Amino acid sequence: MSSREIFDKSFERVIGHEGGFQNMHDDRGNWTTGIVGEGELKGTKYGVSAMSYPKHDIENLTLEQAKVIYYSRYWLPLKPAVFSPAMQYQMFDAAVNHGIRSAVKMLQRAVGAKDDGYVGAKTIVAMANVKPHQLPMLFNSERISLYTQLHTFDEYGKGWMNRISENLKFTVEDLNS
Repeated sequence: MSSREIFDKSFERVIGHEGGFQNMHDDRGNWTTGIVGEGELKGTKYGVSAMSYPKHDIENLTLEQAKVIYYSRYWLPLKPAVFSPAMQYQMFDAAVNHGIRSAVKMLQRAVGAKDDGYVGAKTIVAMANVKPHQLPMLFNSERISLYTQLHTFDEYGKGWMNRISENLKFTVEDLNS
């Protein structure tokens, strides 16, 4: 499968988690400043937030526009070729949900590398020392640990755990393909 085909498949999966338009007043991501009650309340659609894209027309954002954003802002900077096929989607999903640096830090903690947020030679060696079928499990364990520490876990935790559950199923699919 080509890198673009892997991205297309990964994008479909992530969009399944991210959903359509929402404009909740208490969600800081829906505000152009990232501060509830300040700036303009524009919402979030397909995981693209007003906080990250204050000049975009979020409500009328198309799926194709979101795909371009995901490819240029998350997929390419993530440099997916350094990850095994089973980890490419996992890293992409985490990068979209937590940011690239946070996703890399979770990966580094999962493999016992220094969690500086940058994939370098030491992180690559540490990944190579973990069995391919174990790495996605260790990585998702780190994600669960992060989610449960967030002050918004009581409100959003069920959805986040459903996301991880689905990602574990994707891991099995990816390891078997």
